[in-house]
Amino acid sequence: MKNENWHQLKDMWEKAANSSVDHTEMMQEAKEHPRWKLWKRKTKAVDVDHEEYTADLDLPETEQGLKQYYLDKLLHLQMKWATSTVTDISFVDKKWTEDNEIKYFLQRFPDTYLFLYYPIFTIKKAPVECEIILISPIGIEIICQLRETTGATIIAQDARTWIVEKENSRGKLLNPHIALKRTENIIKGILSHYHLNFPITKTILAKSNPVQFLAEPYQTKIIGKQQYDSWFSQKRNMTSPLKNQQLKVAEALLKHVQTTSVKRPEWEEERNPFEFVEEES
Repeated sequence: MKNENWHQLKDMWEKAANSSVDHTEMMQEAKEHPRWKLWKRKTKAVDVDHEEYTADLDLPETEQGLKQYYLDKLLHLQMKWATSTVTDISFVDKKWTEDNEIKYFLQRFPDTYLFLYYPIFTIKKAPVECEIILISPIGIEIICQLRETTGATIIAQDARTWIVEKENSRGKLLNPHIALKRTENIIKGILSHYHLNFPITKTILAKSNPVQFLAEPYQTKIIGKQQYDSWFSQKRNMTSPLKNQQLKVAEALLKHVQTTSVKRPEWEEERNPFEFVEEES
């Protein structure tokens, strides 16, 4: 559906562009004709129609710009789909539709991935915030993102903290493997409860910073600036369709995710379709 809608928009854009070229050439030829004034009167209606058509579309001039235009329009539909059900709806703060990391995962990864952005699980009646979760047809990937200033180098250690080296200073950050392990344990507990088996891997992702490490922790990938392009390309090349087991896993996790929502107005009306009136004595 996503690709189909994109091709329809692109065809419309190309027709509008071709129409603009043809119209410009036609007007240039008409100017050179001795009966230009008469021709201009005849084409006046066409000129107005063309301007209204392109104004209504308000499409970018380049194909790359058109792609981003389409993805930005699609983002609002994706957010609406992700925050509503047949009976309930959530009111989403505008900051989430403008969050660059949400845009990154929704716009640059194939639709075959299901995406949970820092979900809050309710475990034994207590809320627990977890890391980013990508559910693909072949497994779950838990992602902990590291974002440091440009030029900073991250040094991995076995200790509770890692080192961040900047130009004139050295700092520390909490070992990201701790947060990954916490999220993994919660996921494993939920899947076990529903008797579901699904591979789980963990990724420490630092897109803009090099990461120095001697060895990766068990079932954990460390993706620094040098490894990022290869990792991202692998994700983009995922072509497998959605799988039944993948959907079951997502459903199980969502049952334990904290949500804030209200009933749709139409469902509130249907809950009390009759008004009971006490009989007069």
